[in-house]
Amino acid sequence: MAIFNIIKNKYFLVIVGLIVWLLYFDRNDVFTQFELINKCNKLKTERDYYIAEIEKNKLEIHELQNNKVSLETFAREKYLMKKDNEDIFVFVQK
Repeated sequence: MAIFNIIKNKYFLVIVGLIVWLLYFDRNDVFTQFELINKCNKLKTERDYYIAEIEKNKLEIHELQNNKVSLETFAREKYLMKKDNEDIFVFVQK
């Protein structure tokens, strides 16, 4: 009988109803919150990756601006540039 009285209690029913509402039917339900937390963590990881890439590119730009040898190597490798008296052979692996 004690369990039946607890179940009939209006406060217990309101609390259970509120918990069910917050878990499943609310706009900010628990499952949506888990998805948002996972998305936020993924975006933080991407942000860290892009920050590292930006720093790496800044160092590369600084090196290219200050070192003629690395600038020449970069131009030859990336843009297939050559000096006037040279021939370039490009080997493509299949």
